[in-house]
Formats: sequence, C-alpha cells, structure tokens
Amino acid sequence: MDYAARLDQAIQGLHDEGRYRTFIDIERKQGHFPHAVWHAPDGTSRDITVWCGNDYLGMGQHPEVLAAMHEAIDATGAGSGGTRNISGTTVYHKALEAEIADLHGKEAALLFTSAYIANDATLSTLPKLFPGLVILSDELNHASMIQGIRHGNCEKHIWRHNDTAHLRELLESIEPGRPILIAFESIYSMDGDFGPIEEVCDLADEFGALTYIDEVHAVGMYGPRGGGVSERDNLAHRIDLINGTLAKAFGVMGGYVAASAKMVDAIRSFAPGFIFTTSLPPAIAAGATASIRHLKRDDTLRQQQQTNARILKMRLKGLGLPITDHGSHIVPVHVGNPVKCKMLSDMLLENYGIYVQPINFPTVPRGTERLRFTPSPVHTPDLLNQLVEAMDDLWRQCELNRADLSA
Repeated sequence: MDYAARLDQAIQGLHDEGRYRTFIDIERKQGHFPHAVWHAPDGTSRDITVWCGNDYLGMGQHPEVLAAMHEAIDATGAGSGGTRNISGTTVYHKALEAEIADLHGKEAALLFTSAYIANDATLSTLPKLFPGLVILSDELNHASMIQGIRHGNCEKHIWRHNDTAHLRELLESIEPGRPILIAFESIYSMDGDFGPIEEVCDLADEFGALTYIDEVHAVGMYGPRGGGVSERDNLAHRIDLINGTLAKAFGVMGGYVAASAKMVDAIRSFAPGFIFTTSLPPAIAAGATASIRHLKRDDTLRQQQQTNARILKMRLKGLGLPITDHGSHIVPVHVGNPVKCKMLSDMLLENYGIYVQPINFPTVPRGTERLRFTPSPVHTPDLLNQLVEAMDDLWRQCELNRADLSA
C-alpha cells in the first residue's frame, strides 16, 4: 500500500470540502488581552484582536493568577515529578482539589490534565464500578463524553437534544433495578443553549439514576461564585458528578470531576486515565487555585462579560445576521457553508485584524458551519464597533442572507 498517497488523499479531501483546519500562529501579550500578535505565513507580524478565545474572562493574564504561578515555580520548579500515586501529589494539588470541591458544594474533587481526559477517564470507569450500567447521553454531548462512554463498553442510549420526553421514554424502557447514568451538559458550546438541569434531575430521582453534568463552558461564568449553571439555579446538590475545566474561564489548564468522597476515591483508584498520567505542574495548580478564589469573591468580570455578549448579539441582530441567542455568553453566527465560513475567517484576519476561527464539521453538523464569537469583559466599545462594521461589510461582499428586518 502507498501510505503516503493515502495520507495525501485524506488531507486533500478536507481541502476539497473546505474544512481543512489551519492553525493561526498568534502570540498573546501579557497585560494587553484581548490583543495579540499574528505571525503570518509570509514572515510578517501584525497586531490583531482575538474574538474566539476560551479564556472567557482574561484570567490567564490576571495579576493574582500570575503571582501565584511565579511563587509556585520559584518554590518548587517546573514539573510535578510524576503521577499522583508516585511523586506527583503536592500541597498545590490538594489545595486546588479542596477549592474545587468547595466551589461545587461537593465532598471531594479529582484533578486531571484536561476536562477531555476527565470525561473520558470517568465515564469509561463508571461501568467498571457499576456492572450492568446503562448510560443515557444527550445527542449533542461533547466528543470527550462520547469517547468516554464508548470506552466504557456498556449499554448506551442517545436521547434527542434537550428532549426530556424522549429521555423519559428511554428510562421507561430499561428494566428496573439496573444502574443508570444520565450524562449531559449545562451549556452546549456551539449553539450556546442550556441543558434542562432540573428536569433531568427530576427524572433521575424518579428512576433512581445517577447524574453527570459537563459544566466546562459554565464554570467561572455563572452562579454567585462561578460554580456554573447548576450553582446559579441552586441545583448543584442534585448532581452526582460535575465535570469542569480550568482552561476556559479560569484561564489556566486542567480538568476535574467533583462528587462525593466515595465516588472520587473510586475513580481515583480505578481510572487508568488518572492513575498513569503525570500530574499537573504545581505552578499550574497554584494559578488555578488563585483564579477560582478570585472569581468566587468577585463577579465583576462575569457581569461585564455578560453585558458585552448581550450588546454584541443585539448589534449583530440589528444587521440581520443569523445568530443563535439562547441567553448564554456564546455568540454563534451561522454561515452554513464551509468554504464561505473559512473565507470570512480569513478576510476578518487579513483585512480587519480580527481573529475568529471557522467552526466546521465534525465539530458541528454539515450545513451549520459558523463563526463563534466569545466577547470578553475587556473587549471595549471601540473593538465591538470594529467587529460589527467588519461583519456588515463582509456579509455584503460575500452576498450572504440576512433576516428580513422589515417584517
């Protein structure tokens, strides 16, 4: 077999479909978020504004976070020294897990190197802990949740997105006495819609099921202390396992699950994705702890971010652009064509200094390609004006459809 030719064929197929992913070489500048420097392929550099970052609140450059990381690295060095069970457990890891457990009102928490690994490792381990487990998964759950469920090799059923009537039908079809887990998200990042947390909890209570929620795009962003949508809605106590990330609103790196002490101990003891992975560097753990503590006591950044998101949605709607608005902080603008989506992204970067990546299949279904904007607390009115004017210009140039504002 000509392996090189097969690779060429696979990559060319992505180019032909208009969904080949291009990495943009950007350099963030400490103290100047959301501004950055783009190092273009031709060797030139220029200033740009980042509009698609997941450092939602700019905590990756917050002075308290940086100070904590500097202090930890000066005290302990760069790496953790090993897996958690060998030499990679430090006071920084324990402090962070305690901070996370407190954030979600749980007895314990367990750190992973990413939320993807946390989902994969936990969801693949639960079937070992509960033989005969049936997992019910929302059809739009994140790839990491899907992967974890697959790796668990247990019976699974997919319920239609946010359709609790369908979820009930599936629950009624399971023979009584079997262990059940309902897995879903609090915010689905591509459309920015919310999961029906209370309704799912009600069904879980009725059918004796465990609940597993992914709060990755909500932690730090919602609730009086940043505990996510489940905290905002006073429902965290009804969720058995909460997955979250330290790499988005908290601005650092890593993931976790928070649950009862027994549940965390079991996952810690049985999940290969935890047991055999080197732990996060102490400096990362220290920075995440500082970030969580800051956002627990100060919601100024959360409030300003929500304000900027509302303003951007309102102005884009005023232009007739097809945005999806479910009330969250995420602003998706639908294009519906992978080639035009990539073209818009390229033109925004090259002509306007605005960086937003195209979102194409398989992240979203074919025909729903979009640009996904994530306004931060420090995107100023001038930056908002520049973005709105650029989108108006390009929508006209590319002859894309607008809503009928006269109706």
